[in-house]
Amino acid sequence: MNSRRWINFMQKILPQILLGEGSLLYSLTSVERTMLTMVHYTLWGKGLSDLGNRFASIEEAIYWVINDPRLYQELMDLLDYQFGNINFVDRPLVGFENEYPLDLYCAYTFDQILVALGKHTEQKRSSFREGVLYLAENKLDVFFVTLNKSEKDYSPSTMYQDYSISEELFHWQSQSRTTEESLTGQRYLNQVTSGGNVLFFVREYKIEGAFAATFTCLGFADFQSHYGSAPISIVWKMKEPLPGFVMKKTVKV
Repeated sequence: MNSRRWINFMQKILPQILLGEGSLLYSLTSVERTMLTMVHYTLWGKGLSDLGNRFASIEEAIYWVINDPRLYQELMDLLDYQFGNINFVDRPLVGFENEYPLDLYCAYTFDQILVALGKHTEQKRSSFREGVLYLAENKLDVFFVTLNKSEKDYSPSTMYQDYSISEELFHWQSQSRTTEESLTGQRYLNQVTSGGNVLFFVREYKIEGAFAATFTCLGFADFQSHYGSAPISIVWKMKEPLPGFVMKKTVKV
C-alpha cells in the first residue's frame, strides 16, 4: 500500500471498526465504501458469500482479523511505516476521483484494482483474470501490462510486445485475437474521437518472491498510431510521464 488517500482512510476507519466491534458503518461515501471493500479483500481475498456468509458484513469480517491487540498494533504501525516511506507525488485520477479510489503512480494488487473498478463486490469475487478489461458504462478500457514476460508464465500467443518508447509514448499489443475490423479493435483505434478512456496498470514482473507482483497505476493514455492486426500494435501517448521502472524497458525506434 502506497496510496496516501487509502492509507489515511485505513488509519481512520480501522479504529472505528475496532471500537464498534464490527458494526455496520452507514456514513461512508461510495468511494469510501469501495476502499473499505479493498481492505476486506486485502485481508481475506474473497467476498462474503465466498467465505460461506460467516460474516454479516465486511466490517464484521475486518473486525474478526484486527480483534487482536498485537495484530492490530502491528497493522497500524505498518500503515505508519508505509506512509512515511512514500517518495513520490500521488493524486486521484482526474475525472474518476469520486468513483474509483485509484491514485496515480500507486501500486495495487490485481484484486484491489478489481474491487476499485467494481468487478469484485462485497459479496462475490469475480472470475476475471484477463489482461484487458472494458467497462462500457464509463467507456473505459483498462490494460494490465507485465513488462518482463517469462515463457513459463506466458504462452507464445500472449508474449505481447509491451514497452516504453519514450517518457510519454508506450508501445502496446492487443490480445492476439483482436483484429482491426473487430468492435474491440475499432474502439481502440477510435478512442480519441469517440471520447473513450484508456487506463494503464503496469508491473515489471509477474511474480515477486512468493507473491504476485503489484501493478502501478500509470494513468490515462490517448491513441497515437498503430500497425498490424491480430494482434494490433498500438502506440499510446501517456497523459502523465512514465516512471523510472517503466523507462528501463525503453526501446529506441
